[in-house]
Amino acid sequence: MSENEEDLPREQSDSTKKKKKKKEKQSAKKKKKNGEKDEEEKCKEEEEEEVKEEEKNIEGILLRGIFKVGKKSHDVLLTRTRLTWIPIIPENPTGETSVPQPGVLLLQDVYAVKRRGRRLEGDTLHLHNASTEHTHIWYNTLKELITGPSTRPRYLKVFINPCSHKKDAVHIYREHVAPLFKMADVRTDITVTEKKGHALSVMKECKLDGYDGVVCVGGDGSVAELCHALVFRAQLDAGSPEKPVTAVLPLGIIPAGSTDVVSCSVHGVRDPVTAALHIVLGHLQQVDMCSFSSLGQLVHFGFSAMFGFGGQCLARAEKKRWMSSTRRREYALVKTLARLRPEDCQLSFLPAKKTNRDKDSGSVDAEVEESWTTNQGLYLSISIMSVPCLSPHTPRGLAPNTSLTNGSAALIAVGNTSRSEFIKHLKRYGSSSGQFSFSFVETHDVSAVRIRPRSLVGWPEEEESEEEGESKTSPIIQSEASAFTLNIDGELVEIANEVLIRVHPRLITLYGEEVDEAESTVSCSCI
Repeated sequence: MSENEEDLPREQSDSTKKKKKKKEKQSAKKKKKNGEKDEEEKCKEEEEEEVKEEEKNIEGILLRGIFKVGKKSHDVLLTRTRLTWIPIIPENPTGETSVPQPGVLLLQDVYAVKRRGRRLEGDTLHLHNASTEHTHIWYNTLKELITGPSTRPRYLKVFINPCSHKKDAVHIYREHVAPLFKMADVRTDITVTEKKGHALSVMKECKLDGYDGVVCVGGDGSVAELCHALVFRAQLDAGSPEKPVTAVLPLGIIPAGSTDVVSCSVHGVRDPVTAALHIVLGHLQQVDMCSFSSLGQLVHFGFSAMFGFGGQCLARAEKKRWMSSTRRREYALVKTLARLRPEDCQLSFLPAKKTNRDKDSGSVDAEVEESWTTNQGLYLSISIMSVPCLSPHTPRGLAPNTSLTNGSAALIAVGNTSRSEFIKHLKRYGSSSGQFSFSFVETHDVSAVRIRPRSLVGWPEEEESEEEGESKTSPIIQSEASAFTLNIDGELVEIANEVLIRVHPRLITLYGEEVDEAESTVSCSCI
């Protein structure tokens, strides 16, 4: 065979290979063009599958059906924790498909709730199906899931104070709260209080076994009385008169007062609907409380106390109960500022330790471990607060550096200063910051505080001028028993001897969720 004859097949083979490669390149280009489209469709299909697979693999679908939501048909899936509805979209003649966005509703938020800021508002999702039997299956299953084991209450003891603020507590409950309780199948046992101390007397005697919680419809005074009653009742039931015991039942607060600082601290707003929905949905928040005692005897449980200016303001306001709450508050504020005088006392405090926050609510440090800091002198105001005390007047709170459950309280001591400087300090509470940036204001994170009036320390009495109010050290409010006045959660308390305040972590549970700042809708123009 000649050399040329040997080369001929090889040339033909190379030509064939070139044609084949060319076809492969053309084919690759076509695939590349279609690849982008295929990839998009593949991603869309994967997203759709992920929605379906997530429900199947993670939780398991209990029910599935076709319902109309609005005017469109939807594929509705029910699991133990959520309701999902996906629009059913027919195929497009061009072959192009779009992935429908599913709607999702968590059952923990049903009966349906959506959030708008800090306010909770009711909303409704309507599912329509022509089959009565199919509808009943869905209804019964949803009902069982919603009313199953959870923190949601089924039976509540309700106390309503008809004299709170504008005397509209009964109206607030009937118009805004009762309908929500009825929709959620929450049964209630209602007591309309007749006088101060009525709720406490009822709580001492009634059987609490059948209740899931207690509800207070009223102002700060009513809240203080019921919080005290719940912890005091827990002490009685536990046979522990000396050691605080954590309250068994949670307390729900429906705001119906003039300031509602505790309600604002756990809701962020003074809105009865928001408060009622927190109760219905079982949102629970453990909260620190303080015990107030004198000479070893318990006086009260509460969240805050003000000695000096705060106590004097309340004492003056209580004498003008015939005025409206706004006028009474502004009158007392202006009058007390006009007669501003410091209190002479000994102030001792126990700095909070990190280890204290991990202890049980009833435990306290041993006396040998306590290292008290003691100061004595003139103070215009002394405040002890275990909660931020938010309100529309003070959106960041009277004690913005504390929280509901950090195991400590904020001690705010305002020393003697001029009236103008003190007013500047007060005005700062309505702004975002700076209320403590004064040389005469000191703050401490504490676990206990002791206040002893001048008359009990053994200091010499100073002579008073003939004209009333001229002394710079004499207390404004005098009594025969030499008692000094405390404002404990908006309630006026007179104590004849020194008072000891201790913080007890997580002593009570409230319905609500802690917030950083309150909704501000009210401004005070009196200073």
